[in-house]
Amino acid sequence: MLTTIKGTYENGQITLAEKPISNQKVNVIVTFLDEETIKKNPNKNRKAGGLSGKVWMSEDFNEPLEDLKDYM
Repeated sequence: MLTTIKGTYENGQITLAEKPISNQKVNVIVTFLDEETIKKNPNKNRKAGGLSGKVWMSEDFNEPLEDLKDYM
């Protein structure tokens, strides 16, 4: 299982923004984000239903595919 927790690195110490789920010893991967990367990819204000009416699916979308009938 992968879990992402934000934090900061300063003077050789990592301070996590929240407490991890596990208290056991686990392996971690630390990724450093520079300020320029953060500025290039700001969180955009998304709202539910933003793609409403822009996506179409056929009426038989959930029906078995003819190509896979031999495997069913």
